[in-house]
Amino acid sequence: MVEYIGRRVLQLIPVLIGVSVLVFFMVRLIPGDPAQILLGQTASQERVQELRAQMGLDRPLPVQYLLFVRGAVTGDLGDSIVTGRPVTEELLARFPATLELTLAAMLLAVAVGIPVGVIAAVRQYSVLDKVTSVLALTGISMPIFWLAMILIVIFTVQLQLLPFPGRTSVPISSITGLALVDSLLTLNFEGFRSALLHLIMPAVALGTIPMAIITRMTRSSMLEVMNEDYIRTAHAKGLMPRRVIFKHALRNAMLPTVTVIGLQFGLLMGGAVITETIFAWSGIGQIAYESINRRDYAMIQAVVLYGATFFVLINLLVDVLYAILDPRVRY
Repeated sequence: MVEYIGRRVLQLIPVLIGVSVLVFFMVRLIPGDPAQILLGQTASQERVQELRAQMGLDRPLPVQYLLFVRGAVTGDLGDSIVTGRPVTEELLARFPATLELTLAAMLLAVAVGIPVGVIAAVRQYSVLDKVTSVLALTGISMPIFWLAMILIVIFTVQLQLLPFPGRTSVPISSITGLALVDSLLTLNFEGFRSALLHLIMPAVALGTIPMAIITRMTRSSMLEVMNEDYIRTAHAKGLMPRRVIFKHALRNAMLPTVTVIGLQFGLLMGGAVITETIFAWSGIGQIAYESINRRDYAMIQAVVLYGATFFVLINLLVDVLYAILDPRVRY
């Protein structure tokens, strides 16, 4: 097991190097001069050149890349040209908001997707199975921005049940950065209620597509496993159907589902740009959107590198879970 994990960790190194190269050079393809944008069109060329020198943009690209890699390794990704603060501090300040939203969305997706997928597989070709397939396809095809706006119109404008926008309308003392956790730690139950109500619509909007994907994957995996010989043997031995489904079939069917859950979690943790922008959720996705508009090179590089690194680490965790669920994988 240790050897297997060690091999997987070593394989991450060339991946991260390739990601750093792509991030660095693709950001340089964005039109516009950051120094000129920051100073404005009326700034003199001397002042622009001076700022470019301060930002290191006057150096050759290979030198800029080496400085970028050195900073990334040491945790120094530069300063934001907009706020002037280190981008690492900006990301750490926004990380809890994205984590809270992603966990809520994935919890909803897993809690609904797996049971519905199992039921649809067990009752194949039933009305429930057909309805589930239609809803899953609809969920995958539905644009997030459209669903988010529909939720706002129905639950905020029409019914006035859920608040919008932001994370909370009640002051909450920040300890971990997670509004729900901090409100409970400080016994701020009004803040907890406000944070929970603010979280519902973004979590539903963000979790709909992962929920549909998990449902379809669980259903197809369960159907494949249910046709295996050992499942028929278990039924022939007289084992209870519930025991056969949940102990024998579901565990073996979870391998593809775990992959999907891991990939979706990694994607969402990279920053849900559309959802966070619409709901004014102060997370990684929102700061990514703002940085692109402002041509903030350092922040854009940091956000993309963070998202890619997190995605790679989630894939590593999925591989480890594979080896735990199926001992054959580690060999």
